[in-house]
Amino acid sequence: MKFKILLAAVTLSVFTLNACTSKEEKEKKTAENKKIRKPEDDKADSLLLVYDKNKEDRWIADFVNNLHKKYSFNGNVLVAKKGKIIYQGAKGWADYLHRDSLKINSEFELASITKTFTGTAIMQLVETGKLSLDDNVKKFFPNFPYDGITVRLLLPHRSGMMNYVYFIDDIWRKEKRDMKKGITNQQVMQVIAEKKPNPYTKPDKVFHYNNSNYMVLGAIIEKVSGMRYSQYMMEHIFKPAGMKNTHVYSKAEYDKIPVDVVGHDRNSFRYSVVQNFLDGPVGDKGIYSTLHDLVLYDKYLRNERLLKNSSLDSAYIGRNKPVNGHFNYGYGWRMFDGKGMDKVVYHTGWWHGFRHIYVRNLDKDIVVIFLGNLTNASLMHLDELYKYLKMPIIRKGAYTGSGSAPGSDED
Repeated sequence: MKFKILLAAVTLSVFTLNACTSKEEKEKKTAENKKIRKPEDDKADSLLLVYDKNKEDRWIADFVNNLHKKYSFNGNVLVAKKGKIIYQGAKGWADYLHRDSLKINSEFELASITKTFTGTAIMQLVETGKLSLDDNVKKFFPNFPYDGITVRLLLPHRSGMMNYVYFIDDIWRKEKRDMKKGITNQQVMQVIAEKKPNPYTKPDKVFHYNNSNYMVLGAIIEKVSGMRYSQYMMEHIFKPAGMKNTHVYSKAEYDKIPVDVVGHDRNSFRYSVVQNFLDGPVGDKGIYSTLHDLVLYDKYLRNERLLKNSSLDSAYIGRNKPVNGHFNYGYGWRMFDGKGMDKVVYHTGWWHGFRHIYVRNLDKDIVVIFLGNLTNASLMHLDELYKYLKMPIIRKGAYTGSGSAPGSDED
């Protein structure tokens, strides 16, 4: 009798286990199928990107023209609302030296907007069980010289690491190394292991924004996936989202970056920036894209084709003490967030003559994109545009802790 009861219990357990496994496999297969592009996706994307200049928002057009003429903004601009582009335009030069004009489909080095993609890739690997937010960097790089730094601390810039950009630049100059050939993330990790530069502070002590966090995350993506960062991004983000004009261009993989848009630094077209060894590491930067592809990126984040909503909800939570009560940083995204106010996630970018801002108002379904290739203060003059769109002013000094914007009539 006991044997029969035991046999029945074992049979039930096996049946339950098989049922659970079958359910998990079915859910996994459904999730994977959902990410595969279908012919109707291309048609829907084409409709999303349709733009009739005759129906453009004249107020925004006048605003951008003024930004170009008065504040010397040079670059491409797009504003979309509820799945419809209401303004797009290209202003100025792609390469001043050759007098090449910008085109609406010009590819820009996204600079730190790249970090949003790196954060997305990390959360994808977490979803598939290939990575845990609590994994220590030493798990992937045993000779990493710092203790207590996890993926969870790298994402919101709480690792306490120094900025590798300045550290590596100093070494390369002192040791007179090749300044033209790009270095890889893995090479930077090896230099950090050998030189053991002093950290900025202890892990999880303060928010300290710097590129090291996302360069390390880029190296981890390569280790975990067994693919180059460029390959992973193409297969798991760019292709699924239909981003046909988006690429990772690293000087470690390309002698010459194959795009026509040149960065111009020091607020002058006289200073065109030539890529060097620091354009090799990726993850903190290195992705090149267009206005339209960034609209598609927004779409495919919203419809769960790239990440589950639960993962996005986690990524959009501020992980630091908010500045002025509203400005914070989550897992790859800056954000404006306050009680009774719009939920806005965004990222700025500034690297080698490029300066941008990519804003996604999640509540009002608004996308605002400024991609610039002349470094100046023009993007500090967007307040009136934000007011016109009835959305928060994305500028750290714009709000007090109580949520009011000095000198504005924001509700």
